[in-house]
Amino acid sequence: MALEIVFWVAVGLILYAHLGYPLLLRALVAAFGERDARARDSAAPEMGVEPSGELPRVSLIIPAHDEEQVIERKIANARALDYPSELFEVIVASDGSSDRTADLARSAGADRVLDLPRGGKVAALNAAVQNVRGGSAGEGQEPPVSGGEILAFSDANSYWRPGALRRLTNRFADRRVGYACGQVRLEGGEGGNQERLYWRYEMAVRSLETRLAGITAGNGGIYAVRREAYIELDPSRGQDLSFPYELTRRGWRAVYEPSAVAEEKMPPTVEGEFKRKRRMMWGLWDVMLRWGMLDPRGYGPAYALEIYSHRLLRYLTPWLHIVALVVNVPLLSHGWVYVVTMALQVGLLVAAALGRFVPVLPLRIAYYYVTVTASIAVGLWDRLRAGAVPIGWEKVEGTR
Repeated sequence: MALEIVFWVAVGLILYAHLGYPLLLRALVAAFGERDARARDSAAPEMGVEPSGELPRVSLIIPAHDEEQVIERKIANARALDYPSELFEVIVASDGSSDRTADLARSAGADRVLDLPRGGKVAALNAAVQNVRGGSAGEGQEPPVSGGEILAFSDANSYWRPGALRRLTNRFADRRVGYACGQVRLEGGEGGNQERLYWRYEMAVRSLETRLAGITAGNGGIYAVRREAYIELDPSRGQDLSFPYELTRRGWRAVYEPSAVAEEKMPPTVEGEFKRKRRMMWGLWDVMLRWGMLDPRGYGPAYALEIYSHRLLRYLTPWLHIVALVVNVPLLSHGWVYVVTMALQVGLLVAAALGRFVPVLPLRIAYYYVTVTASIAVGLWDRLRAGAVPIGWEKVEGTR
């Protein structure tokens, strides 16, 4: 029956996206994947990886918009990194800040501070990289100088552990690597946000993807790009989602290094997490459709599998849930199995509704899952309604 096929395809894709794909990934890595980090380091010469004795020059770029609350702590954190000072510079790209962000960054010891007009996070990063590369200085910019071989990036509210920069730059000893992101460890969540639980799952998947064909997304808190591999993106695009697949398409590898650790606060509540994810999802479909993430040209088969499994199916989940729920109704008369599946779906929604008010972990996980899944659909609605992707970014309450 056609309805049964539609129902089980929808349910199967949901289960595959969240459970089946990580299991398949593990099997593929066991059969075809590269060694883990410790084995790779011990076998560096045979893999064409350069010895990690000589450290590269690094330019750490921090985009900031109205970050006077945290910018001094961030500069102090950067200065405390275990990296030779003569090989390391700190650049703050102030994106139209209306507070004392730029002045405080200078007084705190940033090597360069670019006081830029408001253009959004990506525009600020592009301007900072132009400055590092030696391009012409624009209004509010200092004269360009020769910068690092590695461009490292961090948000103003992400605090790196002392050895994080060394760990991150070590990945570039492998000449194939163009992009590397570290591990963000989330703090907070006292208001019930379960993002930390999801993030552990996501990092485990990225570790496996690194050993197969490379990661499909990074994070803004801690990542680095080989200077020659950096590409200027349209200001409406996010680097976290765009850089890994764009550089993979150009022949580089995008990897995850879990030992390069940064810490930052997550929104304390699920409602705050919804707001953050909704903003992120606003431009998601532009990246996938307009900017070509789903175009398989330039990908190997393994990376294409990762893109379609980890990205496309994950972001189709809201609509797959709706299809499964709606189609389940006329199937109730077709046997007890469909009564059970309807009970499970309704039970998830009831648990999510209770989880907003009842501080019981399974209920809070259900509330988090339903809310975050809904943010994908709401983000698309925002995009269709507004007709454009906003280039500015705003802080979520409780993350500073």
